[in-house]
Amino acid sequence: MTSSVIRVDDLSASYQKNKVLNDVSFEVKEGTITAIVGPNGAGKSTLIKTMLGLHPKLTGNVRFWGSPFKTAKKKIGYVPQRGSVDWDFPTDALDVVTMGLYGKIGWFRLPSKKDKEKAMNALKKMGMEAYAHRQISQLSGGQQQRVFLARALAQDAELYFMDEPLAGVDASTEKAIMTILKELKSNGKTVLVVHHDLQTVPEYFDHVLFLNKTVYAHGQTEEVFTTDNIARTYGGDMQWVGKGDQYVIQSSSH
Repeated sequence: MTSSVIRVDDLSASYQKNKVLNDVSFEVKEGTITAIVGPNGAGKSTLIKTMLGLHPKLTGNVRFWGSPFKTAKKKIGYVPQRGSVDWDFPTDALDVVTMGLYGKIGWFRLPSKKDKEKAMNALKKMGMEAYAHRQISQLSGGQQQRVFLARALAQDAELYFMDEPLAGVDASTEKAIMTILKELKSNGKTVLVVHHDLQTVPEYFDHVLFLNKTVYAHGQTEEVFTTDNIARTYGGDMQWVGKGDQYVIQSSSH
């Protein structure tokens, strides 16, 4: 039986007085790739940040392998939204990836040759070795995203959180990222991805969590990715074009 990696019980959070998560509960099994989907303002990014202790919770409990985040954090990798990062910071791609190792090597010890090799191998995996010494501000959006994913890979985590990794990237970068995510899954890793494109959910993810401040549905994609669950989660934001299973999803929110 597949073991549980994440268990969230009655998690609530707010921004100022605006409640953005309300009694969120779900469980994630090992070796799965889960899409977190929902309309703008649904609390998708807040959910990840609250689970990782980056945003305060009001109520609830989050456990990783039965332990709190502080105990499990060395086994967890996080790729934030690209827009939340200061890309003008004067550093190159290799240094950004090497920073992903500081949790293991310590902030006050210089990275060894072996650490640098590990970081370079992660860049190679994302097809970015030629840009290792390029300033991150000089990279395109897709290249920046590849560097950020390489940083997470260098951590060699057991569990990965990714906040909109496919947003605004070109087709080749999207393909490269999904190849890596499926490879992580095949190696027994667990991945949670905030995702905006409903049409690619069945192709990319084996599990899906519908979130709009609370969980509307969660489970295997083939079972819960239904027009009913999509409509309940997105409410009036959805329009349906086509008939039967041959529908095109048009949403006013991304």
